[in-house]
Amino acid sequence: MDVPPPSSPASALTDAPPASLTDAQRAASLTRKTSETEVTIHLDLDGSGQVRAETGIGFFDHMLTALGRHALFDLDVVARGDLHVDFHHTVEDVGIVLGQLLLKTLGDKRGIGRYGQAIVPMDEALIEAAVDLSGRATLGWQVAFTRPKIGEMDTELFEEFFRALSGNGLFALHLIQKAGRNDHHIAEGCFKATARALRMAVEPDPRQRGAIPSTKGSLAG
Repeated sequence: MDVPPPSSPASALTDAPPASLTDAQRAASLTRKTSETEVTIHLDLDGSGQVRAETGIGFFDHMLTALGRHALFDLDVVARGDLHVDFHHTVEDVGIVLGQLLLKTLGDKRGIGRYGQAIVPMDEALIEAAVDLSGRATLGWQVAFTRPKIGEMDTELFEEFFRALSGNGLFALHLIQKAGRNDHHIAEGCFKATARALRMAVEPDPRQRGAIPSTKGSLAG
């Protein structure tokens, strides 16, 4: 999918949250530019899983593709970072922008399921993910890798990505490794389980009838 980047974040994102799921286009684009990276992402929550990921990090592109495909998000990610230093800034900043877009496209979260969970087998690996779009940032991380890299990507960066994603999306995400020996399978299971949990959490729930799924009447934090 070829989606042109916005001229500026302000031109792509409106200030007013959607009033309801029926009149909201749950899609937006955002660019983040620093001295270390430039990241442009387009996200459509109601897509069909079409993904373009160009970060310069092959394995990360593979994981982002799995995330979009299994969440059924249309996702376009273009990142240019200081890869000659290391991959940390690029991976973290992609997580930051994607989290901000999740928060933006959900608006005030009227009519959504809010919670999502998935247990995903990836061959011998088994990963559980649970999501609460609560407006409060939390990452529970119970995942262990046995080697420092998969391809050229540092395995410690997976936790950094999910921390940036949940921290900027203001939601609780718990990832628990229940089984697994192969680090590729463990990492892929984390992305696919998160995707399935997010898909469940963001989808409209007709029984909500446009209400915010909280006894407080708000999921802003």
